Amino acid sequence: MKRLATMVAAACVLAIVAAGCAEQKPGEQKPTIAVIPKGTSQSFWLAVKAGADKAGAELGAQVHWEGPTEETDIDGQIRVVQNAITKKVKAIVLAACDAKSLVRYVEDAQKQGIPVVMIDSGITPDVSTAFLATDNVKGGEVGAEALAAAVGGKGKVGLLPFIKGAGSSDDREKGFRQGIAKHVGLELGERVLYSNSDVSVGLDKTKSMITSTPDLAGIFAANQGGAEGAIQAVRQMGKTGKVKLVCYDASDAEIAALREGVVEALIVQNPFRMGYEGVKTAMRAAQGEKIVPRVIDTGVTKVTRENLDTPEIKQLLNPLAK
Repeated sequence: MKRLATMVAAACVLAIVAAGCAEQKPGEQKPTIAVIPKGTSQSFWLAVKAGADKAGAELGAQVHWEGPTEETDIDGQIRVVQNAITKKVKAIVLAACDAKSLVRYVEDAQKQGIPVVMIDSGITPDVSTAFLATDNVKGGEVGAEALAAAVGGKGKVGLLPFIKGAGSSDDREKGFRQGIAKHVGLELGERVLYSNSDVSVGLDKTKSMITSTPDLAGIFAANQGGAEGAIQAVRQMGKTGKVKLVCYDASDAEIAALREGVVEALIVQNPFRMGYEGVKTAMRAAQGEKIVPRVIDTGVTKVTRENLDTPEIKQLLNPLAK
């Protein structure tokens, strides 16, 4: 977590400097942009916050960061959205805990003149002003290809999505299933267990999967929480190198496991860009600009031990590093 803490601290410094330089009339109140993530504890969301804070500083805007502690707390996230609407913020940047439950609240905000920009996890139907995210179906497909290569194109594999009904989880699962279907030697079957974005749940589910399938060849863990749990399970059960892991996201624990050989590949998003461009896009929308294109792919990258230390990957993993 030291790398992420440094990144967030650097963002705060940049925010202070940029805020001091932003043109603002005496007594004028900064516009507030509410950034509402699915959770607040994982390093992925800390990177989103760092990007959002940097954009807010450059724009002379106040970024109000608040979300549920757990990604499963849909009602908690709804309350945060309702509070933002009541406070009449300038705009909202939202990563939806549930694709359907948040729709009416996005509609409520926009009826009151508050544009809502979705990031990471969208809503169905998508009534938002804009949507910035990884192409998660593609990310799942990339994960499937990486796992197929790691296990030699044959064997029994498992999947750890995180929350059924969350757009990003559903899309990664869809992409992974599509990717696996292209390899006749791979068998997924019923080995699909949800981690709830929780490390301890991911640990238990992985142990259960390995125990019930002694000849399991590999697992795709579809987000940080499940991935860190799967990493712990493989270590504890002495399965390093025997059960191949491909994981989504790039926390410090995941990167360490990649270097160690517990993980074969990481499917990496760009959360800093989501936060940064999410806030910039929200401000443009609040100023009356029509956002075109409305859907923006923020990219997905496969990281391996071979490319981990290249300048491009270092920049992706630590965008505020000097």
